[in-house]
Amino acid sequence: MIKALILALVAAGPAAAQQVTDLDWPCVQRKQPQLSIAQVWTGPLPDDATEAKANDATIRTLARNIALRRTSLEDAEAMIDTFAGDHDPADMTALFLATFNDVQRARDRVMAGITRYAHSQETLDARINTLRKDFDALNAADPPDFDAIDKMEADLDWATRIFKDRQQALSYVCETPVILEQRAFALGRLIQGKL
Repeated sequence: MIKALILALVAAGPAAAQQVTDLDWPCVQRKQPQLSIAQVWTGPLPDDATEAKANDATIRTLARNIALRRTSLEDAEAMIDTFAGDHDPADMTALFLATFNDVQRARDRVMAGITRYAHSQETLDARINTLRKDFDALNAADPPDFDAIDKMEADLDWATRIFKDRQQALSYVCETPVILEQRAFALGRLIQGKL
């Protein structure tokens, strides 16, 4: 029994190590730096002509509007329906590509923000550790400087509170890339439904 457990742990070691791909990534979800069109689109693959069409002002404007998270999927669907009424399948594929690119840019900004957030937490954690050491040193001093101890305790409490509040908000922040991926998929389905 013990040998089986040890063998399972040894075998799991490399697999667990492979899952940690970015030490700057604080989220439970695995970091996926870029979305692939194939993940959210099963329609015709964009080619050079589609990419050129995706830069058309009308398509760009519509893509920007439907990619916004504040635009409900129902409103996006109505806009897509209107557009599909007088545009061909190549235009619809270009609309998807432009929308996908907008969602990808938004996702890139969010993911960069999450990394900055993680670095900020690391900096704050280091500051809290320094404050704790200084607080312990002040308490150990003879005679103790009670004014300095009180100030240090207030600083330590405040920094700890900020750190904990940010940690609690992290789960929400980490969901944002997932929400954007889901939106890209949903918009891809809506557009593909008009092909």
